[in-house]
Amino acid sequence: MSLVSNRTRLATLTKILVNDWQLTKEHWQDKQALQFEKQYIEGLLHQVSATTEIIDKLDKLITRVKKDCE
Repeated sequence: MSLVSNRTRLATLTKILVNDWQLTKEHWQDKQALQFEKQYIEGLLHQVSATTEIIDKLDKLITRVKKDCE
């Protein structure tokens, strides 16, 4: 799998997770739910965002290296 396809897969799975979390929040609305969201969901979304940026940079770098090697 290429970096771009892995990035796309990560983004897609993250969207699914966010949608599922929104559905869960409709039924789980206490202090523990808020704590879970802050501790796990928000942190995960931040990490996914940082990871996708890094994947984009790596993809550009690999493309440049391939061109230089031709």
